[in-house]
Amino acid sequence: MPNAFVAGRGDVSPENLGLIERRARVLGPAYRLMYESPLHLVRGEGVWLYDETGRPYLDAYNNVTSLGHCHPRVVEAIRAQVGILATNTRYLHTAILDMAEKLVATFPPELSQVMFACTGSEANDLALRIARAFTGGTGIIVTENAYHGITESVAAFSPSLGPSVDLGPHVRTVQAPGAYHMGGRDVGEAFRESVEAAIADLKRHGIKPAVLIVDTLFTSDGVLPGPAGFLQGAADAIRAAGGLFIADEVQPGFGRTGEAMWGFERHDVLPDMVTLGKPMGNGQPISAVVMRPEVVEHFGRNARYFNTFGGNAVSCAAASAVLEAIAAEGLQRNALETGRYLLEGVRAACEGDEGVGDVRGVGFFLGVEFVANRETRAPDRERAGRVVNAMRERGVLISVSSKHHNSLKIRPPLVFTRENADLFVSTLKECLSASA
Repeated sequence: MPNAFVAGRGDVSPENLGLIERRARVLGPAYRLMYESPLHLVRGEGVWLYDETGRPYLDAYNNVTSLGHCHPRVVEAIRAQVGILATNTRYLHTAILDMAEKLVATFPPELSQVMFACTGSEANDLALRIARAFTGGTGIIVTENAYHGITESVAAFSPSLGPSVDLGPHVRTVQAPGAYHMGGRDVGEAFRESVEAAIADLKRHGIKPAVLIVDTLFTSDGVLPGPAGFLQGAADAIRAAGGLFIADEVQPGFGRTGEAMWGFERHDVLPDMVTLGKPMGNGQPISAVVMRPEVVEHFGRNARYFNTFGGNAVSCAAASAVLEAIAAEGLQRNALETGRYLLEGVRAACEGDEGVGDVRGVGFFLGVEFVANRETRAPDRERAGRVVNAMRERGVLISVSSKHHNSLKIRPPLVFTRENADLFVSTLKECLSASA
């Protein structure tokens, strides 16, 4: 795991060392902590997280709390509903219907049906089951460092989990569509050709293609937002092969790009299915698959679906509150306008730094790529890690992304302000200088 705590490094208090030892005893060896000096968090509010000493940290990383921590509208919706009814989809209740209707109203009319789960992993797992039933295929195409979840079937097409988590024999990876590394080639054409080559390889090995699934901001591949429009050719290619195009909107969705409610809309492409994760409930366990009715018809006729907590009335109330807040507080516009302001500030802070190869972003999703040499564009993972930990020491939280872990991953909540952006940029400038 990039940006992970390694025992013996960092500045860790005796009290927190005790917590780390307790974790090891009771939680086992598979969990990881972030940063050289792990954080002990006790409270969150808006864009801020607070440690056990009361020190605030500007959170420009945690995507799940899309509206910021403990958003009052969401907290009240959960509090009110949990005292009335918390049940599942095997009973009639209006909360799930109200939420579903509000949600599909934000999509193109072709995407008119929704099924609920608890996490993005579950949503992608369900989407894959539906796709296999519809297409009769099993082949999956993803980008080379994609992350789509942690269930057994989804981990098998999440290469960012690392070499110890095997990819399935039915999975093919393609180069991420990053303009910075394409030497002036048309990004859409190059990505389409890569997908076509993967389709041909699947067929050569007797595997029928089922899906091309992408995070529409290519978040784990280093944050690759543009140019807008480059996805259409790849979507056409998978459909021509009898497969489906799935837009994973767990991270790009809910207005985060500023330019649209959903990341796929920036590319003027209509997915067959869209998967959503916990940002839809501001961290409450709720996720969804939104799809064309004809795609799910065969699956629904032949296999029932049930998820004890998926579509729970409390989670639906939280998700409804998220949609209401985005509209009432103008948060998509804020992502657009404050996001542009933040991107301009980050570019200005990086100007003249020979170790910064590229600064890119849209809305509240930015990437800063570090290189050891601007001509060869060789990755500089160490510099990226130094910057992330220097930011943490100065009270600003981000992390890293991309196959080589050399791109900063910056994704503040939708309530981020210009004042927050100014603090972020000034801290980044200090850390660039300190880490050079």
